[in-house]
Amino acid sequence: MESPSQTPLLDRVLSPADLKTLDRSQLPQLAAEMRREIMDVVAVTGGHLGSGMGVVELTIALHYLYDFRDDRLVWDVGHQCYPHKLLTERRARFHTLRQKGGLSGFSNRHESIYDAYLMGHAGTAASAALGIAMGDRLLGRNRHSVAVVGDAAIGCGVAFEALNHAGSLEKERLVVILNDNRWSIAKTIGALSRYLNRVRSGAFYNRAKEAVHNVIQKIPLVGKDLDASLIEAGDMLKNIVVPGHIFEELGFRYIGPVDGHNLEELVDTLINVKQLDGVTLLHIKTEKGKGVPGSEDRYDRAHAAKPQPAKKKQPEKVPVEPCVLQPVVPVAPPGRSWTEWFGDSMMELAAADSRVVAITAAMPDGTGLMEYRERFPDRFIDAGIAEQHAVALASGLATSGLRPVVAIYSTFLQRGYDQVFQEVVLQKVPVVFALDRGGLVGEDGATHNGLYDIAYLRCMPGIVLMAPKDGMELREMLEFSLKLASASGIRYARGNAPGLNELVGWHGRRQPVELGKMEVLRTGADGAILAYGHMVQTALEAASLLDKRGIHIEVVNARFCKPIDAAGVLALADRHDRVVTLEDHSIHGGFGSAVLECIAAHGPVRAQVQIMGVPDEILEHMSRKQVLDYCGLSTEHVVARFLSEQRAPVR
Repeated sequence: MESPSQTPLLDRVLSPADLKTLDRSQLPQLAAEMRREIMDVVAVTGGHLGSGMGVVELTIALHYLYDFRDDRLVWDVGHQCYPHKLLTERRARFHTLRQKGGLSGFSNRHESIYDAYLMGHAGTAASAALGIAMGDRLLGRNRHSVAVVGDAAIGCGVAFEALNHAGSLEKERLVVILNDNRWSIAKTIGALSRYLNRVRSGAFYNRAKEAVHNVIQKIPLVGKDLDASLIEAGDMLKNIVVPGHIFEELGFRYIGPVDGHNLEELVDTLINVKQLDGVTLLHIKTEKGKGVPGSEDRYDRAHAAKPQPAKKKQPEKVPVEPCVLQPVVPVAPPGRSWTEWFGDSMMELAAADSRVVAITAAMPDGTGLMEYRERFPDRFIDAGIAEQHAVALASGLATSGLRPVVAIYSTFLQRGYDQVFQEVVLQKVPVVFALDRGGLVGEDGATHNGLYDIAYLRCMPGIVLMAPKDGMELREMLEFSLKLASASGIRYARGNAPGLNELVGWHGRRQPVELGKMEVLRTGADGAILAYGHMVQTALEAASLLDKRGIHIEVVNARFCKPIDAAGVLALADRHDRVVTLEDHSIHGGFGSAVLECIAAHGPVRAQVQIMGVPDEILEHMSRKQVLDYCGLSTEHVVARFLSEQRAPVR
């Protein structure tokens, strides 16, 4: 006899249309079943757990009342949308979350009609939803536009720009739902967060209106006259109870705060909100990671979860003959990640130099600075989800004589691009950019791949760009960059880094880091690989395999992309008939392009130079190993490049 399903209601909800057939009294049970499903799947696939767990009830209420096949729902960041995926005809594929060929870990307009955007960066949902609302009005389309924005994301400059614009409009139909859970990835930063905390804890006008009416009526002699001006008195009292009522001052109709886990209250409130024209801000209170055991005690509130190893079935016990036990070979512990190397190095360097300051944009854990924060609290700054501010702030710190290190994912530095030039490069101040997740990141997909940092930084005058081959070299480059008088960037990958003397196929002596100088790791007469950053390991592995085929390849660690080692490049290209550049970056504007520019300026040379990098396309989410293979950047692809026939020279 089959055991009963643990998700009987969810099994019936294949689409939002099925959801609307449920009685309102059944919705809390559906929420519990959805949380169970999300936890079960994310335990296997990994993913952003806490954000979605906090908006289960909100998601149910929205789909219960709106039709997002036509109405538009924009999720800020997008990692809140796992419950949304479950309800929008994707439950059967939910187990493929973040897997190659499976569901994206973010909202994705290419994946479902219910998704308005492919959204992976914070702060832009209000702008996008406002644009949809304005377009609908201009086209005479009658539908609803809803943006769900976290209390951390609403602190982004672009979010305030959108609110400022929306508040000045009268004809657009827009609902902005402020999901107030007091967290981004880390705890929400800033004065707006403190303001929301006051709103959460204070007696609020929307709930006190009736009480105010009663109080005014009881005032002797003047009560009736005051009651005639109840709206004005109420507004005055409201501004006393909640000082500086910021959202209504911006022009929004403000409702809240509402308990975001009370489905009865949520549905009733949304019924009223849906009937309103104009711009409305609905403030809901939620708990990030709700339902995740122990999340209330964790700093990141279960923001992201790593895949757990699958449980192995226990074999049936059978009698066996006595045998002699063999000694167990110890398994080597997994290596440290690039991020851990960075975090440990920062603590060492900060201990030695009191001028060192670490800055992050709401990513203290993701950038490896949690221990640094505890050890050097006065020299740790979390700027919140405000990359522009983080970069400009670093400029000010450098101007004052400190040595700021901005730890930031490559994809997120794009958000502070103007500040990199205007406030750092143009001022000629020594800010260090530690570019984590430089290259292909895997399951997080197109929104988070760091494939353009070389191209968008290399064009800036005076900046120094480098990438380490292993963890120890990352530490050396960080120390080196702190001594420079100009801006610099250190690019490193996601995943584990080779440690000291752990590079496969290289047993040479470490050479000190010298500005703009490459490092020859092994010699060979049959061609050369000039590799940048962590791709050095791939080059060495390929050279070792080619040795077995009788093909001997020189491997060079480029170290610097800017300034490039022009003398070294030219000498290498004159020693060989074929030189391959290898990088985990877009083939356009990257390290290989820098090498070709160098040769064009100083050549001609003997070698045919070929670029191996990431192709010019938007890449779907898949594992990092899979995407490297797809892009032709695996060890086997490098070997194949040298085994292929030499192309005839161009005449």
